[in-house]
This record gives sequence, C-alpha cells and structure tokens, in this order.
Amino acid sequence: MSRGDAAPTDPVVVALDVGGTGMKCALVRPDGVAVRTERHPTDAARGPAAVVATILDVAEGLADKARADGLTPIAVGIAVPGVVDEARGVAVWSANVGFRDVPLRDLAVRRLGLPTALGHDVRVGGLAEARLGAGRGTGHVLFVAIGTGIAAAHVVDGHAAVGAHGAAGEIGHILVRPDGPRCGCGRPGCLEAVASAAAVGRRYAELAGEAADAPVSAAEVAERAATGEPLASQVWQETVEALADGLASGQALFDVATIVLGGGLAQAGDLLLTPLRAALHERMTFHREPQLVAAALGDEAGCLGAALLAMDAVRGHDHQEKR
Repeated sequence: MSRGDAAPTDPVVVALDVGGTGMKCALVRPDGVAVRTERHPTDAARGPAAVVATILDVAEGLADKARADGLTPIAVGIAVPGVVDEARGVAVWSANVGFRDVPLRDLAVRRLGLPTALGHDVRVGGLAEARLGAGRGTGHVLFVAIGTGIAAAHVVDGHAAVGAHGAAGEIGHILVRPDGPRCGCGRPGCLEAVASAAAVGRRYAELAGEAADAPVSAAEVAERAATGEPLASQVWQETVEALADGLASGQALFDVATIVLGGGLAQAGDLLLTPLRAALHERMTFHREPQLVAAALGDEAGCLGAALLAMDAVRGHDHQEKR
C-alpha cells in the first residue's frame, strides 16, 4: 500500500485487518492510497470481548486522527478471520480470535457513527489483489492464501463470492489425499492438512524423526529442497503435487483467468511457482490453463481490501438513496 499526500477535507476510509496476533490498520483514500498506517497487537488471549474493545478503540482513534489532519472519515471496513456473515455484519466464528456471533458491524456503527462493512480476511485480500494487485485487469481471479491454513476467494469483476452461509472459498478442505493426515476440521486428507505452511513443517519433522534437531519452517524446507537435500525435496514435491491437485479442482469449478497465490508459503517465490506451474499444466485437459502468479500487495492486502469493501458499501448506499 503506497502512501500519498492528502488535501484537506479528502474523504478516507478507516480500515482494519484483524488477525490472531496483530491488526493492520490504515486510513485509505478512495483511490486505494493509504495516507496513514498503523499496527496494533490483537492479543487474542485476553478473550473476544477485549479484542472487540481494542478494535473499536483503534478504529475510533484512527477516525479522530483523520479529522485532526483535516480529512473526512466516510466509512469503516473491518476484516476478520473465520466465518463471516457479511450481509448481517456478524463475525460468526473464529478460532484465531475467539469470536462467536459478534455483531461487529453494528457495534462499530454505534461507536463511530459511520457506515461499516465487515468482511472475511481472505476474501477482502482477494478483492484487493483482483482490483489493485496481481490479478488486476483479468476479470476472473482465484486468490489462494497459503499460511497456517489454506483458503481462497473467487473474485469476478471486482466482487468476491460470499456463499449462502458466508463460507465460500474453503479450498483448503478439498479432499486431495484420502489416506493423508487428519485435518483440523476432523477429516483426513484435506489440502490444508497436506500443503499448508504448517503442514509442510510437520511433515518434514515427522520424516526426519530423531534427526530433526529443531522445528523447521516451510521456507527452510523449500530452501533445503533447492540445495538438493533428499528429505526436503520429497516433502516439497509432495506439497507441490497436492497444491496442483487442489488448484486444478479450483480451476475446474471456477474457470478463472488468473490464480494469485498469497500467504506465507507463497513467499518461497519461484521455488514454489516454477514446479507448481508445471504440475498444474500436467493436470489441464480441456480446461483453459490459468495464469499462476504471486500476490503483489503483501500482508497489507487485507487492510486495503477492507477499505475497498467499505467504499463499495458507501457507494451502494448512495445508489439506493438516489433511486
């Protein structure tokens, strides 16, 4: 997210991307430029009520700073992990933050007196990548975030599909290895259980056994595979093959022009993208092969996407009033 100079009375959106350990926050102009960025600890261990209080305090503080700088806050956008009912503005469930049916949108409206949009962190990240990042101009984008888990956002013409129950995009729970490790959801063989960054590290440690002197991250596995270490090469190849199976299923379902990979594992760059492109190519039959690219906006995509969602909500409200 780039910074820019703002003229007095410029409209800005208060945007927050809330994670389990920290929240990325910004004041964002309608053109997608951030004029102020901040980071605050979430400290989810304090419990959901304390986290909600922090979110509202930070949002209100940003709105006050905007006004002090001669800017006009026009809306609030909040992105959270888990299951999100965007229509009702409710954080239905989040393991990372402990939310259970929290009416975050209404709470923010009550506190700040501004129109507020609540979105899913991966969906808003996909929104930002599709409109402003690596998927810009391609129309149909599948954004796949590969971190502790794996989730996706299907974005068509700048709008992310939410699903009937707010749970669209759970590509991490596509079954890729029926006899594979048990997933956190309870079923064995999900893509997330085989190919997430956390799974890569676990698999390497499992195969290394007593030879493992310390936990090894997915990035380290990728680096060791690049040097030709047999064990790391095996784990990395298993990861690539599983991801290719998952992405091939995604392409069969959505027929996108571009697949954008984000999250921690995507930071492996060409160590992941080059073999993954080849493996995905092998799986294409009559399907059109999508362009496979790395995300461009980094860890600020969620915050920027939350701002875009809020701006959409304001525009939609204005359109309704004019009719």
